[in-house]
Amino acid sequence: MPGVSPPTDLPLSAFRPIPRVELKATIIKQPRFPVIDAHNHLSFDSWDFDQRPVAELLDILDEAQVRLYVDLDGGWGEDILHHHLDYFKAAAPERFRIYGGVDWAAWPDHGDGFGEWAAQRLRAQAARGAEGLKIWKPFGLHVKDQHGYLVKIDDERLDPVWATAGELGLPVTIHIADPVAFFEPLDPTNERWEELHVHPDWHFPSPPFPSFMALLDAFARLIKRHPQTTFVGAHVGCYAENLQWVGALLDACPNFYVDFSARLGELGRQPYSARRFFIQYADRILFGTDSPPNPEIYRLYYRFLETDDEYFNYGLGDMPRQGRWQIYGLYLPDDVLERIYYKNAEHVLFNGGS
Repeated sequence: MPGVSPPTDLPLSAFRPIPRVELKATIIKQPRFPVIDAHNHLSFDSWDFDQRPVAELLDILDEAQVRLYVDLDGGWGEDILHHHLDYFKAAAPERFRIYGGVDWAAWPDHGDGFGEWAAQRLRAQAARGAEGLKIWKPFGLHVKDQHGYLVKIDDERLDPVWATAGELGLPVTIHIADPVAFFEPLDPTNERWEELHVHPDWHFPSPPFPSFMALLDAFARLIKRHPQTTFVGAHVGCYAENLQWVGALLDACPNFYVDFSARLGELGRQPYSARRFFIQYADRILFGTDSPPNPEIYRLYYRFLETDDEYFNYGLGDMPRQGRWQIYGLYLPDDVLERIYYKNAEHVLFNGGS
């Protein structure tokens, strides 16, 4: 209306800009090659066991051309491991691999011998059907020993666990840190300000938590100390914001791989660096989504990997979920796509990464 001045201040929550640049949008309904999703979950918030049969899940995976699905939720406890083995693995053994985990709550009961006890439990899980080991991010942030002290990621008391995984040929998918912004002050400079206000429990300022680099440095020492064990660093080695750091660890440790689940937002805003990274380390990167089974989510990943589309939303909603930016496709060559879609995962899952 003439004469009405626009507001000079606009709440960030109300800001919903519509990009006006005209760009092509490529729809990738099927990936160039079959897919192994090496990082995902089948917990109750992802799949309703009572209402949705395994056949429905298989139909979704077939539609997205996902031929093998790695479920990491057995890492939350042996009861979950047994349930998922009986429910998913038994129904379609060639389509699922279920990982086991470590019961950190039992540390006070076993003291300094906890590592040996956990290694024996890992052997029992493998005998039951577990085909990998999942380590969740409470390790390094919340796990405490019998004295109430925070357990460091490279604590030598846990060496029996990592050595046993290597002996059994079980890959270790490990998540030890969230995005860097989660460890920074929650002030106007934090690029995840909105996300962290929605999820305040995702904020790990130092103090009281260890610093981001303290976690990453201990992670690197752990991997270097166990060259016979295959480690898969979840979410681009837990440091998607710094591909040089991740690349240096890949160079130093042939036993180290990464998946890029839930990191399209980080990778797609640095497309030149990300493309170089994917091509240089084409033998060390595993496909994963870390998202509930949904063909549209898979197609978003396929678009990111296969096309040169520009400035598109890395989520399915109206606004990007993690930060206020858009992403760009990597337009990877076929030989790289084939390895990332399934060949690297085959090597890690069926050959132990050796």
